Amino acid sequence: MFFLNPVVLSVITMIVLCLLNLNVLFALLVAALVGGVASGMPFNEVLPTLVGGMGGASETALSYIMLGTFAVFINQVGLAAVLARKIASVVTGKRVLFLFIIAGVACLSQNLIPIHISFIPILIPPLLYVMNKEKLDRRAVACALTFGLKAPYIALPVGFGLIFHGIVVSSLKDNGVNVTLADTSKIMWVIAASMFLGLIFAIFVSYRKNREYKDIKITEGDEVVNDKFTKAHWFTIIATLLAFTIQIIWGSLPLGALVAILFLAITRTIKFSDIDKGMAGGIKLMGFIAFVMLVAAGYATVIRETGAVASLVEDVVGVVGNNKPVAAFVMLIVGLLITMGIGTSFGTIPILAAIYCPLALELGFSPTAIIILVAAAGALGDAGSPASDSTLGPTAGLNVDGQHRHIWDTCVPTFLHYNIPIIIVSLIVSLIV
Repeated sequence: MFFLNPVVLSVITMIVLCLLNLNVLFALLVAALVGGVASGMPFNEVLPTLVGGMGGASETALSYIMLGTFAVFINQVGLAAVLARKIASVVTGKRVLFLFIIAGVACLSQNLIPIHISFIPILIPPLLYVMNKEKLDRRAVACALTFGLKAPYIALPVGFGLIFHGIVVSSLKDNGVNVTLADTSKIMWVIAASMFLGLIFAIFVSYRKNREYKDIKITEGDEVVNDKFTKAHWFTIIATLLAFTIQIIWGSLPLGALVAILFLAITRTIKFSDIDKGMAGGIKLMGFIAFVMLVAAGYATVIRETGAVASLVEDVVGVVGNNKPVAAFVMLIVGLLITMGIGTSFGTIPILAAIYCPLALELGFSPTAIIILVAAAGALGDAGSPASDSTLGPTAGLNVDGQHRHIWDTCVPTFLHYNIPIIIVSLIVSLIV
């Protein structure tokens, strides 16, 4: 039965515990135990399996810690605060413009300058005072950030989008559906367009009212006496460019952040004696998200080891018969459940394609429709998953003063505003193309 499947039981457990405000780390651990035991895995082997799978996210976790440390130094020098003041001078009294600027910067982080969530702990904390002054609901900002972190890689085969589109193409080809990158780029923009509708609804309807926040001092370095650029600011910009260049050339964000920090120390922009303090600040800023990503990787390993993902998909699609609308809807919902648990659309695509492609071909779906179904099923849940960096990233930036809840202020808003339109639009499009 559907609700007795270990994956379903595990994901529902995680969602319920998170909604009850249990720490997401504990929710993941308990959900892993539920899924593992329900699948027949010995109780004493579940957590060792989880721990064994944590290594898959070790570089990501280190990236976040090093990035957090670099962000602390950027804030200490005052560059982020200067940039925040510049933005504030443009957007004061223009909340909608502010939100679209935030969404635009997030979009650039996926394609033009592929740094993913790296900009969030640097740019967002100094802008909190602007949001507070404008009485801007941070849930709208979370929606803007998550839109920018997801929609571009779904719509465009550039940067992270090239990786995502490549996974879709290779997964479909491996399962009998011959498509190209040109085919994906012609249709997958529809999924991103549905997300844009959700963003518009969040900005102009759901979170347009004022919301009060307290002005809480974040760090000792968050005051800037003037907006004049100093030598330290220019060195910090060079360090940022170094980090970006190294990441692009060698594909290592931790190495880029390390070189940038050393550059700041060598140029005496920061003191060597401050590195220890900065590292502690980096762990405070990004340590939680790093640990969540580690545990999430282990949780995904447990889910895969249960062997219940394939049986879930097979059991569900086995009851839809030849009803194409029902089949398409079920595919999308199952994709939502799996991605909510695993926390990554990139890792979900190959799992879904192996089962969905034969079924979709048998039901007479066109290659274009299959692209939509598989890509949307994989993308669903990334917005709203407690274990996704598309939600953890925004929370890390918006909650530095302790006034933004991960589940109720990031996960629930992004889940509602993006997953619902993706399901509706993808279902309709898959039936008419």
